[in-house]
Amino acid sequence: MGQLALQRLPPLASLPRRPPSLPPPSSASPSLPCATVSRRPLRPGFYVARAMSSHIVGYPRIGPKRELKFALESFWDGKTSVDDLQNVAANVRKSIWKHMADTGIKYIPSNTFSYYDQMLDTTAMLGAVPSRYGWESGEIGFDIYFSMARGNASAHAMEMTKWFDTNYHYIVPELGPDVKFSYASHKAVVEFKEAKALGIDTVPVLIGPMTYLLLSKPAKGVEKSFCLLSLIDKILPVYKEVLADLKSAGARWIQFDEPILVMDLDSSQLQAFSDAYSYMESSLAGLNVLIATYFADVPAEAYKTLMSLKCVTGFGFDLVRGLETLDLIKMNFPRGKLLFAGVVDGRNIWANDLSASLKTLQTLEDIVGKEKVVVSTSCSLLHTAVDLVNEIKLDKELKSWLAFAAQKVVEVNALAKSFSGAKDEALFSSNSMRQASRRSSPRVTNAAVQQDVAALKKSDHHRSTEVSVRLQAQQKKLNLPALPTTTIGSFPQTTDLRRIRREFKAKKISEVDYVQTIKEEYEKVVKLQEELGIDVLVHGEAERNDMVEFFGEQLSGFAFTSNGWVQSYGSRCVKPPIIYGDITRPKAMTVFWSSMAQKMTQRPMKGMLTGPVTILNWSFVRNDQPRHETCFQIALAIKDEVEDLEKAGVTVIQIDEAALREGLPLRISEQKFYLDWAVHAFRITNCGVQDTTQIHTHMCYSNFNDIIHSIIDMDADVITIENSRSDEKLLSVFHEGVKYGAGIGPGVYDIHSPRIPSTEEIAERINKMLAVLDSKVLWVNPDCGLKTRNYSEVKSALSNMVAAAKLIRSQLNKS
Repeated sequence: MGQLALQRLPPLASLPRRPPSLPPPSSASPSLPCATVSRRPLRPGFYVARAMSSHIVGYPRIGPKRELKFALESFWDGKTSVDDLQNVAANVRKSIWKHMADTGIKYIPSNTFSYYDQMLDTTAMLGAVPSRYGWESGEIGFDIYFSMARGNASAHAMEMTKWFDTNYHYIVPELGPDVKFSYASHKAVVEFKEAKALGIDTVPVLIGPMTYLLLSKPAKGVEKSFCLLSLIDKILPVYKEVLADLKSAGARWIQFDEPILVMDLDSSQLQAFSDAYSYMESSLAGLNVLIATYFADVPAEAYKTLMSLKCVTGFGFDLVRGLETLDLIKMNFPRGKLLFAGVVDGRNIWANDLSASLKTLQTLEDIVGKEKVVVSTSCSLLHTAVDLVNEIKLDKELKSWLAFAAQKVVEVNALAKSFSGAKDEALFSSNSMRQASRRSSPRVTNAAVQQDVAALKKSDHHRSTEVSVRLQAQQKKLNLPALPTTTIGSFPQTTDLRRIRREFKAKKISEVDYVQTIKEEYEKVVKLQEELGIDVLVHGEAERNDMVEFFGEQLSGFAFTSNGWVQSYGSRCVKPPIIYGDITRPKAMTVFWSSMAQKMTQRPMKGMLTGPVTILNWSFVRNDQPRHETCFQIALAIKDEVEDLEKAGVTVIQIDEAALREGLPLRISEQKFYLDWAVHAFRITNCGVQDTTQIHTHMCYSNFNDIIHSIIDMDADVITIENSRSDEKLLSVFHEGVKYGAGIGPGVYDIHSPRIPSTEEIAERINKMLAVLDSKVLWVNPDCGLKTRNYSEVKSALSNMVAAAKLIRSQLNKS
């Protein structure tokens, strides 16, 4: 299974036999004890809470201790069977549904579980499989499903990019006029029946047709001008089949997730949205319909269009990030419709201020009536950690300030009970005390840091000379060949490496033994790169668990969890740090390691740092001050590290800003402010270095074309950027006339697939780049870091990459 060779596997939605039992998620948290739920028997073995107006948009599917991750990776490696994987998945789903039912949630979602990604599930449901995977008809099985996600020996994976402004990645559908849509995955109805067999009535959730199409891309070979919405008439019949299937299975509700409505849609797109739901109206008869929006305010015109739909029973809004939507609701909300009020934050881990949320709900009561308000999460809880009860590293005070997904379910229920007149005074009093504790804690505020950030507004922090002058000075010092080769930073993180780090943290081995082990790993990575002929080396980051956590652990104002995992994509999970207070750097963080690595080679060795915007966007950020203030604090800490690396003789320093694009606000009117402070934060980190010190940055897995001018304004000497998995669409911006004078390395191969590209394939990519970029500024590198690959794959791919660079160099020399 390592190369995902195509084989016939059972249908994706087939049910396992006798799933084992997972312990249910904890309902308890230090700040919000489990509310007592009164139940009434419905039929033998089934109990349901009294009807409370409560709803959860979605829930994490990885399991409280990443059970799904480990099951997936074991299956992909051929160590376990399909039945083993499906049993773990069924166990995770059962645990989630039971927790919500036992807590008292009325509207419990189903079909929010996924083996990889919910957009990929929708692609499977619609039968929109690209032709390179060889699927023709029938129920889509794991072989085709995982090939689309990860690639296989003969076909590359589909593109992956960020889901709106989150750190979750979705698989981008590839669509064109010749796609023949068909009902090819019955996962939604199978999971509804699965929950029903457990005695739990759920609300099946589907990605709405507008969101699906507008987040797709034209397939390769299809004109860029192809209108994806022209396919709406082709996919709606499949949606109608799914609806009929769900109704036959006994579904009473259906939830369409349409977060695309928070974007700036034009009038034709809004008309298409309205027409789509009007077309489905006959199929929706007999169903209660919820349309859920999230991540931002719904613009006025989109809100007006949404409110005009007659077939809809309820509307869901994010009232955490979309406070302006409240004004629209006050002006106009249709009589008789339900308002699903997303007052519990689905994207952060801070305990809800129950009293403040209750006031919001009471405001809504005055507008639409108490019986029409449903308490909900702001979005799916997919974006937060699973269960606080599993945390053993957090101190008691900090833990009392938090709520993970399992606790947020309880918060929703507590607010619903209080709103209906059964307020738990003791619980609300305890919550208020913990909110006050956080506001007054001395560990949160550092006056000196606040003053330093205030002083930053006096400068824009540009380097003193132009990039063209700096590149000349750097070339004299580094003496690099044309098309210099490098990698992005990390090398494979082996099982032994992870074990050594765990043992050192647990004090099972001495610091001397730990440093010696890491040094030996560095030597192996350096030797490999020198043998391959890489020009600018990296040390491979053997000492690092995660590119954000490694730095956060050495900065004040950060806290770390033991099991606060969040899905990034597929089986890849991250453990975001918690930023709870003002940030300082007590001592140097990487100088020791980078200096050690530089002494092992005569070639340039990159000092590797994570940039302030990425650290911010990949953390759970404090919500008691503006995000840009926190980002500037991190920037000052990274600035100190950059200058210490330079003093230690490191001449190439990479400051990764992989997440700069993902923090871009969804509304155009808010984007300039974000880009101004984000770019400023990056410039702060390196504004004081010498011209001969080369500053690199790296970005990945987002659409960068619309922010290219801000990327240029970052004023880095070299940028490496993901390019190959996205079908080289980055290059189109240079075809359109954008001039980029700094060094740039669009990725030449996709590191998230086990597939090994040939020398010829990589050379072809380099030639495409040379059609729009000067050979004097072009670098050759992979898309991203190599930590998720094994050494066999890395050696082969990098060997082909270097060979391709040398081939094109020789051609350039001849010409």
